[in-house]
Amino acid sequence: MHLVDKDIQVVLCAGAPDTPQIAEEVKRSFTELDKQRGNIIWIEEMLPKHELNALEHGCDAFICPSIYEPLGIVNLEAMACELPVIASATGGIPEVVEDGVTGVLVPVEQLHDGTGTPTKPEEFVHDMAEAINRVMADPKQAETMGRAGYR
Repeated sequence: MHLVDKDIQVVLCAGAPDTPQIAEEVKRSFTELDKQRGNIIWIEEMLPKHELNALEHGCDAFICPSIYEPLGIVNLEAMACELPVIASATGGIPEVVEDGVTGVLVPVEQLHDGTGTPTKPEEFVHDMAEAINRVMADPKQAETMGRAGYR
C-alpha cells in the first residue's frame, strides 16, 4: 500500500487472522504504513453483512490481493455494489473478474507448494499498486467497470 497514491483513502477490512503471529504482523505493518502514508483505516473485526455492504457502497473500488482464493465470493459481493474489482489472477478469481471489463486482474507467479506464496513479492506489490492507481485515476472507466460487474 505504500506505493498507492497517498490521495487515495485506503480502508483495510480484515476478518479474524489465522494465528496470533499473523495478527501481530498485520498490526505492525498497519502501524508502519499509517506513519508512511496516512489516509488509511483498518477495520480489524468481521463486519456483519449489512455493515460491510454499506461500507462497500461508499467505496470507489474493491481490492482483493489474495494469494489463495478458490472462488472469491467477496469479489461477487463487490460487483453487486457496482464496484470495479482489482484482484490477483489466482485460483477462481479469473472466473469471476473479467480483466479490463469488470476490473483488473493482477498477475502473480506463485510457488507450487500449496502455500500460494508469490515467487516475486515485490513485483506483485508493485503491479497491484499500479493497477489501483490506474483505476482510481480514471473514475469514468472505474464506473464503467463497476456497472459491467453488476450485470
